[in-house]
Amino acid sequence: MSKKLVIKVTAGADAPERCSQAFTVATVAVASGVEVSLWLTGESSWFALPGRAAEFELPHAAPLPELLATLLAAGQVTLCTQCAARRGIEAADTLPGVRIAGAQVFVSEIMADGVQALVY
Repeated sequence: MSKKLVIKVTAGADAPERCSQAFTVATVAVASGVEVSLWLTGESSWFALPGRAAEFELPHAAPLPELLATLLAAGQVTLCTQCAARRGIEAADTLPGVRIAGAQVFVSEIMADGVQALVY
C-alpha cells in the first residue's frame, strides 16, 4: 500500500518558521517518493500567485520558490476555495498547476486509506 501525505499550511509571512517547515516537510516527502498534496490556506494562500514565494524570506531556510516549484512539479498544490475568495484570488491568477478546491475535497483526501495529514 502506498502512503500519501496531505499537508495543510495555514501560515505565510505572518509565521515564517511554521510556513517554511510545512514546505520543507512536503518537499522532503516528495524527494523520498511519497505522494504529497499541499494545501495553501490562510496567509499561505498568497503563495499560489506568481512571484509571491520570492518575497518570502527566512534565514537558514531553503528558498520558498524552489520548494514550491518542486511541489508543483511532483506533487499536488491546492488553494483553499474560501481563502482564495477572501483574498480576491481567481484561478486565472494562480501559478500553473495550482488547483482551487474546498473543504469537501480536503476531507476526501485526508479520509482515504493510507493517508497521513499534517497541519502547520
